[in-house]
Amino acid sequence: MCLGIPGKIVAITDANSKLATVDVLGVRREINIACVIGAGESSADCVGTWVLVHVGFAMSRIDEREAQITLQLLHELGEAQAEAATLRAGAVA
Repeated sequence: MCLGIPGKIVAITDANSKLATVDVLGVRREINIACVIGAGESSADCVGTWVLVHVGFAMSRIDEREAQITLQLLHELGEAQAEAATLRAGAVA
């Protein structure tokens, strides 16, 4: 199973290599956007779009609503995992 993290493409860093900067919850990373550039589009046409990012590649485009829902679910999952870890740490053997 792969996990794609939603991010918003904010800039093109190298159009020839199809590299862009993506913002994921305020963290910016360079990713490859070759898989999400549509026919007849340039790299610049992707700026402002939401994508699912996996191991440095934008795998697919998503709409902003789907991105926000996914980010919220990931946040809640992180909170649940932290709570479970706290419970395990305090468990009586």
